[in-house]
Amino acid sequence: MLIGELSRRTGVRPRMLRYYEEQGLLDVRRGPNGYRSYDEEAVVTVRQVRALLNAGLSTEVIRSVLPCARGERPEIDMCVDLRAVLGRELAATEERIDELRRSRDTLAGYLT
Repeated sequence: MLIGELSRRTGVRPRMLRYYEEQGLLDVRRGPNGYRSYDEEAVVTVRQVRALLNAGLSTEVIRSVLPCARGERPEIDMCVDLRAVLGRELAATEERIDELRRSRDTLAGYLT
């Protein structure tokens, strides 16, 4: 399928699909005319990428997670080293939450 069809089927703009390609998240072939061509699996891959982005993962981390992802949701098989990668991401997210709570408490203190 061409990029426009993939965009329609996933709800992701072509510009973002090209970005996923640049980041190594999405496989693409080029036809003789130079047009991007995607296989049916690209729909699932794009939905996986979107779900993982919504979980707060960077495209760099997603690149290491995708080989272990199954289905659109996705389900994650704990491939080698993946547990450590996701553990680090969770710890970093928890730290950001703590920082935001401290900021919120400080701001609330200014208002009282």
